[in-house]
Amino acid sequence: MAVPTPNLENLRVLAAFAHPDDEGFGPGGTLAMLAAAGSAVTLVCATNGDVGEISDPALATPETLGQVRQQELRDAMAVTGVRDVRFLGYRDSGMQGTDDNNNPFSLYQASAEEVAGALVEIMREVRPNMVITHDPSGGYGHPDHITVHHRTTQAFQASGDPAWQSASPDSSRDSVRPPWAAGLLYYVCYPRSNFRRMWQQMVDNGVTPPFASLEVDKIGSPDEEVTTTVDVSNYVETKIASLACHRTQMDPTGPFARLPEVLTREIMSTEYFTLALPQGGDPGSDVLARLTQRG
Repeated sequence: MAVPTPNLENLRVLAAFAHPDDEGFGPGGTLAMLAAAGSAVTLVCATNGDVGEISDPALATPETLGQVRQQELRDAMAVTGVRDVRFLGYRDSGMQGTDDNNNPFSLYQASAEEVAGALVEIMREVRPNMVITHDPSGGYGHPDHITVHHRTTQAFQASGDPAWQSASPDSSRDSVRPPWAAGLLYYVCYPRSNFRRMWQQMVDNGVTPPFASLEVDKIGSPDEEVTTTVDVSNYVETKIASLACHRTQMDPTGPFARLPEVLTREIMSTEYFTLALPQGGDPGSDVLARLTQRG
C-alpha cells in the first residue's frame, strides 16, 4: 500500500510545457498530487495551441482556437488544483516540416534568448525548488515540445547565474529580481516500451494508433533514461476530469477514447520522469520518488 502523500507546503514547483493539454497527458496526476500535498505550483504554457485539433466545430474556429484553448487550460488546472497559470503567448508551430513552422509568431521562430529570458523572469519571481518540463525526445518529436525542453533547461541554469543579466543581448529585458537556483530539474518521460505496448493494445482492439506514420520504436524516451516512477492511481479521477476540460482536443471517436476504460486507467496510473539535475545526486534529493514510496 502506498504511504500517505507527504506534506509539501514549502515546495514550490514550476511546470513548463508547450501546449494546453501537454500537462494532462504528461504529469497531470503528479501535479494533482503535488497540489493536494500543499505545494505551490505554477504552470507555464509556451503557446496557445493555435494549430491543435477542433473536435467539434461548435467549440472553436481556427481563428478562435488559441483563445479557447487558453480557457480550457485554466479550467483544467482549476480541477487539478493549480491556481497560477501563465502563457508566453507564442503561436503553435505545428508538427515538424509543416508550414506552421515558418510562421514568424510561432515558438519555433522565436529566439532562444527571448524564450529562455521569459522563463528566467518567471523562475526568479516564483522561486521554484523544482522545475518540470518536456524530455529531449519531445514525446513524439513535436518541435514545440523539444524547443520548450531546451529553453526551460537553459533558463533553469541561467536563473541562478548572477551574470545572466549582463549576458543578455537585450538590456530592456534585464531582470530586477535576484538570481534564483531551483535545484531540481525533471523531464517528463514516455518510455518507448510503453509506447510499443500501447500501440499493440490499440491494434489488438481494432484501433488505429495516433501518429501512425511515425516509427513506434523511435517514439518516446529510451527506457534507461527513466529515473523516477510515480504511482498516481489515487489521482486518476482528477487527471481524467482535468483532461476532459480540453474539449477541443478530446475527440470522442479518437484512438484514446476507443480504448477499454480499464486499459486507459492503467496507462494513466503511472507517470515517468528523468531527474536531470542534479546529475548523480543523492537519491534522497528525488522528491517525486518519495511521493508514493511503498512500505
